[in-house]
Amino acid sequence: MSNPFIGQSIERARRMLAAQLKSAQLDEAELDARILVGAALGLDLTGLVAQAARPLTAAEASRLAQHAQRRIAGEPVARILGTREFWGLPFRLSEATLVPRPDTETVVERALELFRERQASHPPRIADIGTGSGAILLALLHEIPDAFGVGTDLSLNALRTARDNAAALGLADRAAFVACSYAAALRGPFDLIVSNPPYIPSGEIPKLSIEVREHDPHLALDGGNDGYDAYRALIPQAAARLVPGGALVVEAGQGQAQNIETLMRAAALSLDRPPKADLAGIPRAVSARKMPP
Repeated sequence: MSNPFIGQSIERARRMLAAQLKSAQLDEAELDARILVGAALGLDLTGLVAQAARPLTAAEASRLAQHAQRRIAGEPVARILGTREFWGLPFRLSEATLVPRPDTETVVERALELFRERQASHPPRIADIGTGSGAILLALLHEIPDAFGVGTDLSLNALRTARDNAAALGLADRAAFVACSYAAALRGPFDLIVSNPPYIPSGEIPKLSIEVREHDPHLALDGGNDGYDAYRALIPQAAARLVPGGALVVEAGQGQAQNIETLMRAAALSLDRPPKADLAGIPRAVSARKMPP
């Protein structure tokens, strides 16, 4: 099959790809086309504009056609590129990690609010339960220069990805990664524990968009029959490993915040503020503190 991008100018190729993505009824077709053309050619936005009239080489056209085929088949742009920005930092992805989403930055925001309210007399210790690519943990270490963090995950592949991201961001000396179920292998105590656990009810996974159900790891999505299996496990574990005054922050799915708060109260954690909403107004970051005895 001939490649329609061969010999086309950069601008013409971008317009052609945007039209293909629109025909496939993909959201943000224009943005995706610009990103994928830039990736295929190794150019940023300035380079795309400056070289708009230049014809694509055969190798560039071939790469762009492969990108187009994968995107039209429903593969997310971040998976095609193998990287995603989170908290302004670049994160490499693997098949064992979720694509970090802007909603999850709400967890980082709430964690920093709680951390900065508390005066600690020692370098803070942070745990990220189910760390995946390490996005939440490494964003916090980036913001808290004297902190040390531990990320846990069941997937060794995910832990390798997180470790590579820590090294790439210059944070390897302040981060450790442990294979275990939730916080089972951690002793603590920790000043801050964060988590974006699996919270999609099992029966809802087939109804998710193809970008999620076919490309995100099910281990990081499946929250059991009602979506709360992970919270039932990790909240008591986290409560036992927090210092007095330490905080737990978890991401919640839509409509889940109130039930998560109930689980936090049952673990003797204290709720002193409502969940923090994401940009869509969904209560996304649920938090609680461990009060002194």
